[in-house]
Amino acid sequence: MIKKFLIAFFCVAAHGIFAQNATISPYSYFGIGDLRTGGTVENQMMGGLSLYTDSIHMNLRNPAAYSKLRLTTYTGGISHTRFNLKDATESQSAKVTNLDYLAIGFPIAKKLGVGFGLMPLSSVGYELRDDSADGTISNAYTGEGGLNRIFLSLGFEPIKNVSIGVTGNFNFGTLEYQRIQSVEGVQFGTLDRRESRINGLDFNYSLNYTPTIKDKYTLYTSIMVNTQGNLASENSARLGSFSTANGAEIEVLDVDLDATNLRNTELKIPTRTTLGLGFGENKKWFLGGEYSFQQFSDFTNDFLGIQNVEYKDASTIAVGGYYIPDYRSLSGYHKRITYRAGFRYDVTGLEVNGEAINDFGINFGFGLPLGASFSNVNIGFEYGKRGTTDANLIEESYFKFNFGLSLNDRWFVKRKIN
Repeated sequence: MIKKFLIAFFCVAAHGIFAQNATISPYSYFGIGDLRTGGTVENQMMGGLSLYTDSIHMNLRNPAAYSKLRLTTYTGGISHTRFNLKDATESQSAKVTNLDYLAIGFPIAKKLGVGFGLMPLSSVGYELRDDSADGTISNAYTGEGGLNRIFLSLGFEPIKNVSIGVTGNFNFGTLEYQRIQSVEGVQFGTLDRRESRINGLDFNYSLNYTPTIKDKYTLYTSIMVNTQGNLASENSARLGSFSTANGAEIEVLDVDLDATNLRNTELKIPTRTTLGLGFGENKKWFLGGEYSFQQFSDFTNDFLGIQNVEYKDASTIAVGGYYIPDYRSLSGYHKRITYRAGFRYDVTGLEVNGEAINDFGINFGFGLPLGASFSNVNIGFEYGKRGTTDANLIEESYFKFNFGLSLNDRWFVKRKIN
């Protein structure tokens, strides 16, 4: 029954993952768009930590975790986010609903596990208007699209308490940008459309060391390295004019990008390294922290040629954990619930008009057991802020609701006849 349900869910959701407009942030104009979290609801609700591993949940950001899987695990997650955007004079609200991930993981031998799936990598989606001081010149900016990711992961425990893993990611998608300018009293306006079709590979390596202390507690340590992503971008651009009366396009021509060596460019996403440390009692409680750093100052996008942006080195601090009152309790369902909480602070590396665009979020959530099985429903909530109203910029505050399924099954078991 689980398999039939998941096959149907995957078919419906896989169609939507490529069609969704997953953000309304003006900051998705920069880089390759808004980068998505890449973690399950369970991880996100602990501040985004990825060092914790167990035998029944998938960990999409830490491939060494697949060595711990003892059951086949199907997982999927969606989110609903309400944004409030404000500048120095006004504010606006909007909401989006997204598919966050779909994946399957299973053990293929003792202490050897594999997983694969798909998820969004980044999203572009904004509508902005910029009027001159006297109101005679108006610029309208819109963008849409995003990058998706197909991944294959392998985790292995070669010696006791030491696990290693690797994930191969294939990233692909299309980013579209448009600027329309009109002048008061002028019959025709100008338009500038740009499109990038992007694909490329990157790899994620991880090493976990999880020794048992005093037969009861576990020390969690991890190092993860997401190698530089070399993305090939095939670009096109069109320039022309349009009628301000009815919007009809006039003399829209393809730009010769070959003459400026911008037809094919490369986007290099710098290597990101994450160090993690945690401590806990198995199936009872856990507390941990992670620090990530990335030399994002090396990133450039020559095709867009944006003047008011700089890229600086990026970093993230995350702290989180969980608590289960009594996972074996038969007297109270609430005692078997997993309670999660955490927070994170992202120095994104994006600097616009001389102002750093940083992101802070607080998370909490619950893991709800499904009957007597190891399967569970995971729900979570996040409140956060990004950006600033200084230097004519926009501050975003958001509230996100997450819903995820983690369903367990058993494969590769030989049937027995009594």
